[in-house]
Amino acid sequence: MNGKQRLHHGGGHGRTAYHFQPAKNWMNDPNGPLYHNGLYHFFYQYNQHGPLFDTGKLSWGHSVSGDLVNWAFLGTALEPTSSFDVDGCWSGSTTALPDGRLAILYTGRDADEVQVQNVAFAKNPSDLLLREWDKPSFNPIISQPADVTRNNFRDPTTAWLGHDGLWRFAIAAELAGVGSTVVYRSADFVHWERNAAPLHASPGVPCWECPDFFPVAEQGTEALDTSASGAGVRHVLKLSKAADEDYYAVGMYDDEDDTFSPVEDGGDVSNWRRIDHGHLFAAKTFFDARRKRRVLWAWVDEMDTRDDDVAKGWTGIQAFPRALWLDSDGKQLVQWPVEEIETLRRKRVALLGAELGSGGLHEIAGIETLQADVEVVFEIPNLEEAEQLDPKWLQDPQKLCAEMSASVQVGVGPFGLVAMASGDMQEQTAIFFMVFKHDGAYKVLMCTDLTRSSMREEVQKPIYAGFVDVDVEKDKSISLRTLIDHSVIESFGGGGRTCITARVYPEHVATSNSHLYVFNNGLDAVKVSKLEAWELATASVNVEDDDGLVALLPPLVVPILSDDAE
Repeated sequence: MNGKQRLHHGGGHGRTAYHFQPAKNWMNDPNGPLYHNGLYHFFYQYNQHGPLFDTGKLSWGHSVSGDLVNWAFLGTALEPTSSFDVDGCWSGSTTALPDGRLAILYTGRDADEVQVQNVAFAKNPSDLLLREWDKPSFNPIISQPADVTRNNFRDPTTAWLGHDGLWRFAIAAELAGVGSTVVYRSADFVHWERNAAPLHASPGVPCWECPDFFPVAEQGTEALDTSASGAGVRHVLKLSKAADEDYYAVGMYDDEDDTFSPVEDGGDVSNWRRIDHGHLFAAKTFFDARRKRRVLWAWVDEMDTRDDDVAKGWTGIQAFPRALWLDSDGKQLVQWPVEEIETLRRKRVALLGAELGSGGLHEIAGIETLQADVEVVFEIPNLEEAEQLDPKWLQDPQKLCAEMSASVQVGVGPFGLVAMASGDMQEQTAIFFMVFKHDGAYKVLMCTDLTRSSMREEVQKPIYAGFVDVDVEKDKSISLRTLIDHSVIESFGGGGRTCITARVYPEHVATSNSHLYVFNNGLDAVKVSKLEAWELATASVNVEDDDGLVALLPPLVVPILSDDAE
């Protein structure tokens, strides 16, 4: 049996066709993605001993790819074998140093279960696969400071160079009960000193996690190297709330004082913008020098049961890699699936200029809709019927979506897609928009409703929602792109300004086909001015046999890998 057959079982147990996931065992936070010598490297929290978080001390799994789509598993890069990480090699980042060395900064839990910061270096940076990493005996490079409370001191970012020639990285720390993002500086990447002032502090949550800090160009979509700063550059600080959500703010960075000032009201991180309004956590970006873009990875946890995880033997996937850039408004990020996904596109169907009257439902047939890429633009001829938005909903779009649902008319909307639908429509997932009047303009609400996604009672079936920051009055239209992949649905509203990721576990896929529809339940008609949907091929993800590895990698790597196999 070849690798592709072994890893893809027609959707059984929620296994995906083109999303990154382990062949077996537990996976969570993305760590240290990078592009180096023609290959993409992806590291991630990995329990090599089983499919559950608590059955082994975590390592760093390591996979490589030539295209961000097909991946070869190389085993572990870091394992908890030293006194400074014996209780686990936890989250961190990679940095390419000017002298050609590659460094990993990571949190280890030592023999006393104290969180400390360590460094590891690639033993041979010229090894295209970067298979071996050295953990120097002088670790930890940063012991836990005395003012850290409740052992919350973790997750160093990718390092960057300041104008003074010193390296810097940011790390999450609870300082005297305040959730802080702290900066450390170093001249040699070994000896580090903490900056007196935090990069940012938010008293609302004692400890944030998995910080990411990177520059974005004020104009255009081309990304910047992580050390970029100065005119025409803004910075993004992203923070995660423990096992919950990822928030970010765009702002100005002062690399003399190492402080960050959000352009929007930035005191409370919980009021920042969301990376994704669905089920996604611990996002991590890297600069892709190959295509001059910044690429985001993020962990998408399971939402079925612990027994399901044990039965299938694996847990956790990653969202499909996303390119991101700063929107023209200077306040929000735009996220979009990396263009390499188009290499998986096979059969295509289209729908142009169709009108959906009130109650309209039109099936998108002719492709396999369990693994598909759907792009649709809805034209809204009449906004006058939009209902007034009660201001109380601005802080709770999820509750608004739950009250309205895909079947309740609100004047303009709901309209959108019904995905993963059974033949009798008893199981379905709706991704849709509603438009409201607000403050002399219009607000667009985007929802993903999982309440009918599965007949299984024991799986989680929440409703996700977020407002889409677009000028629908000017455009008279709104776009939606949705990636469907067996147990995961990723949706991008308004050209990628609002994203919602969801895990779904419909029962019908085991015995019958899934269906895909566009629909409109608003009072007035909407027009599908453009719809294209592609059936996607199955990628090779984390195959473990040598033939599969050779098939995945670029030609220049094959002789090296073949020599090792002998």
